Amino acid sequence: MSEQPFADDKDWTWVLNELCPECRYEVREFDVTTVGDLIRANAQEWIEIIAATDAAKLSSRPRPDRWSALEYACHVRDVLALYNYRLGLMLNEDGPHYPNWNQDETAIEKDYSASNAVEVAVDLKANAEALARHFGIVRDEDWERPGFRSDGAAFTIETFARYLMHDPEHHLHDVRQGLAALQ
Repeated sequence: MSEQPFADDKDWTWVLNELCPECRYEVREFDVTTVGDLIRANAQEWIEIIAATDAAKLSSRPRPDRWSALEYACHVRDVLALYNYRLGLMLNEDGPHYPNWNQDETAIEKDYSASNAVEVAVDLKANAEALARHFGIVRDEDWERPGFRSDGAAFTIETFARYLMHDPEHHLHDVRQGLAALQ
């Protein structure tokens, strides 16, 4: 099991209202009906990074308080699966409350740092495709359907999609910075 470099206890929902100063990704600017295409494009960027980076560098942490590129890829893979599940709840239930998910516990339980990069890339792509297809069935009248995180944060399918897109985009930024620091 891997030790976690940090516990991320930030409430990132603020990205729905303002530009992220770290990654500069603006969730308010994209046409939400294109979220499936955005998910696929983001997954392709992850796959290209994994394929282009040697295993030692991929699994090296640039700093003790940051995940390696491989650990971030595992996290994104799991976020995509989680959001697919939560989207299903939002489409099939009225105002569902999502079960809690602790990303740090998941990273330890799944031993992200010991993962096989090829398997992670395959699973990340599959999870991205499944989620993109799921967003493809969202009808115009569904975008305002609500869902609630265990901490009480409220989303509509629209804000859920926007919030989702920040995560893998932000982590691409983290990974690019981390890999550059390992040069």
